[in-house]
Amino acid sequence: MRKLEVNRIYKHFKGDYYIVLGTGINSETLVEYVIYRALYGEGKVYLREINNFLSEVDHEKYPNVKQKYRLELQEIESVKKWFYTMWIEVGI
Repeated sequence: MRKLEVNRIYKHFKGDYYIVLGTGINSETLVEYVIYRALYGEGKVYLREINNFLSEVDHEKYPNVKQKYRLELQEIESVKKWFYTMWIEVGI
């Protein structure tokens, strides 16, 4: 299984970027969730089951998608520079 990295930026296979804030566990089901923030629009915070977050793209449903995983870790040279650019360009 892939490893989730907190405080890192991931790209969704449809093109949007998110930063992982942490993880949490549902106290009733004990299912682990990823807590992440959109780096666009209003910067909403989302929850998704960790297994779903780290899963592969359904290439039968999305045959033209080149990305292997639903959300892929991005290697960004300077997060500060990237955030500044995103802040200016899209107002996050």
